[in-house]
Amino acid sequence: VQLQAFGGGLVQPGGSLRLSCAASGGIFRINAMGWHRQAPGKRRELVAVIASGGIINYADSVKGRFTISRDNAENTVYLQMNSLKPEDTAVYYCNFGGIVYYSDYASHFDSWGQGTQVTVSS
Repeated sequence: VQLQAFGGGLVQPGGSLRLSCAASGGIFRINAMGWHRQAPGKRRELVAVIASGGIINYADSVKGRFTISRDNAENTVYLQMNSLKPEDTAVYYCNFGGIVYYSDYASHFDSWGQGTQVTVSS
């Protein structure tokens, strides 16, 4: 299962960006969809995750500013980022987990997108 992320860019502090990430490649069922980020010199951290049942978790640093949502029909997850701060600058990665179906068996998958740069700067 391949993931393709879109929507990064340069924005001023206080601005907004919307990221999207779509899955393709085979027959699959997606359970959890999430966004992680990694700033220079820092560890990758979870930003937000949404499960198939709609349960959502956010990192404390983005609560109230970021909103994650999913379109199951399009196998796509979105991250609406508002009130962006310079400390939100990072490469953002999408991550999906679920089950992929082959002709005679099924297997769990855990796929990552290629990363999209978000830079918040004046």
